[in-house]
Amino acid sequence: MNKLFVTILALLSLLTISCGKEYLDRTPQTNISDGEFWRTSNDMKLYANNWYNFFPNYNGWGSIGIYGLDADQGSDNMITMTYNTFLNGERVVPASGGGWDWGDVRNVNYFLANYTKSTDDWNSIKTYVGEALFFRAWVYFDLLKNFGDLPWINKPLVPGDPELFAERVSRSIIADSMLNDLDRAIEYLPSKSMAEMSRVNKQIAQLLQARIALFEGSWEKYHANTPFGVSGADGSKFFQKAATVSSALIATPDGYGLEQFTTPTGYWELFNRLSYASSSEIMLWRQYNLNLNGGHRWYRYTTSGAGRGLTKDLIDAYLCTDGLPISTSLLYQGDNSLLDLVKNRDPRLVQTIYVNDAEHVITNNAPGGIADIVFEVPSFVNSAEARPATGYQVYKGHNPDYTQQQDQGTSGLILFRFAEALLINAEAKAELGTLTQADADLTINKLRQRVQMPSLLVAAISPDPSAEFPALSSLINEIRRERRVELACEGYRLDDLMRWAAMDEKIAGWKPLGAKRAQWDGLVPADDLDNYPVNGAGYIELFQTIPAVSTGYKFRTDRDYLLPLPDNQRLLNPNLTQNPGWQ
Repeated sequence: MNKLFVTILALLSLLTISCGKEYLDRTPQTNISDGEFWRTSNDMKLYANNWYNFFPNYNGWGSIGIYGLDADQGSDNMITMTYNTFLNGERVVPASGGGWDWGDVRNVNYFLANYTKSTDDWNSIKTYVGEALFFRAWVYFDLLKNFGDLPWINKPLVPGDPELFAERVSRSIIADSMLNDLDRAIEYLPSKSMAEMSRVNKQIAQLLQARIALFEGSWEKYHANTPFGVSGADGSKFFQKAATVSSALIATPDGYGLEQFTTPTGYWELFNRLSYASSSEIMLWRQYNLNLNGGHRWYRYTTSGAGRGLTKDLIDAYLCTDGLPISTSLLYQGDNSLLDLVKNRDPRLVQTIYVNDAEHVITNNAPGGIADIVFEVPSFVNSAEARPATGYQVYKGHNPDYTQQQDQGTSGLILFRFAEALLINAEAKAELGTLTQADADLTINKLRQRVQMPSLLVAAISPDPSAEFPALSSLINEIRRERRVELACEGYRLDDLMRWAAMDEKIAGWKPLGAKRAQWDGLVPADDLDNYPVNGAGYIELFQTIPAVSTGYKFRTDRDYLLPLPDNQRLLNPNLTQNPGWQ
């Protein structure tokens, strides 16, 4: 009992380790003896359990879970009722903090420095060593995305260690180090069929490795010859790694694969389940149980606009059912109403936004025979936190069940899904110039076919006069379009724009637009609609009257691709250089 108590104290202490160099030289504040703890595989597992808190979680009132993460609502996919200050270039050099947080790295390194004390055989502990390497890569990836070049710390530091004053090394070396960690994790972790449910396994590590490799390959290619690039690098080795690893995952998925939808709303149904235990597509997810972890409090906000809204820019990306973009398709019905908007469009669109088609139910299964609440108009009349920022309300991820809209919900949170592997594979091969029709059929076209969309024909792509990235090939544009549509609202978009060095095209000077406001005249009180200014063409332009963003976002492409290091860390370690553009 005493051992259990001090073990819990140890884990709680490790979870509270914070940020900065001053924490790198601390030993964990515990009462536990290393000689007592690092003995059995169960000790390793108990320690490893705390790393799962590194993953995203639902974050309380006002949240719509992964469907409202900054990575989407801080991009060209989604906006909130208040403008995004990061996109507007308003960040400053912090005195401390600012994301320069090394506590989680130290947490993992402490395990890696101590697991060899175990008296159990290697086969019984190697799974947890694999998890440690996975989570070190996971934490370092966030640091890489935020700060670029980093010191590589692979041990728990103590006073006097020279690493406390280490210089930042090239982001390319950091990426190589993460991929090396994941090579070893993939070797040590069990495959899905042999792994414990709800724990990281070999295939999940492959997906993370492919994700990191694609990110770094894109960054090095598209930021080349800028202050953010890597001298002499074009990203090709990382694209090759992403292609190789994702190909291996796709070829030997060990039980993972795309779900085949059996109903017209199968795509929407994928994102609102209470359990993914039987899903072949959801590789890792967070479960909520009222008795074990109290559930989460966010579903009530999916019955309204949640203070967010999808942008016209995202909506316009969805193809028509003939496989052509709205700029060229004769099937496009315009956007004077929500019903017109979704007519003859990729079915994922009508499953991502609320539409007044009598089928988009807000609440059902209410007690006492209360009638279902069916969506008619966006929630313009509700409080500011519940209004739709653009008129396009998020439907993806919404569970209409009445019990899920009370104080506590139990819907699962998706962390990794197999569809991403297909998108990574197609993009990496297209960047390498090796994508064949067979490759497209194994990746992009599997995603399209399950929603009854025409296949992508690599040699016969119809040019889009309104292509999102006009300087790039039609093939790259279509692969990026597919990624945007398939992963809409799941938290990938900002990372994509950053790695593509696309903030100049997509964000700087951009004025986010929403739906045409006139379609709700007479259906919504005029005083409520007056909160939504429109541009000359009648589209909602929410920030039109806000001086800071009235002329468009002021993202600085010479500075804002990376975050600034905090002042106190550069004082503690004079060898740390500041990121480009920051003083």
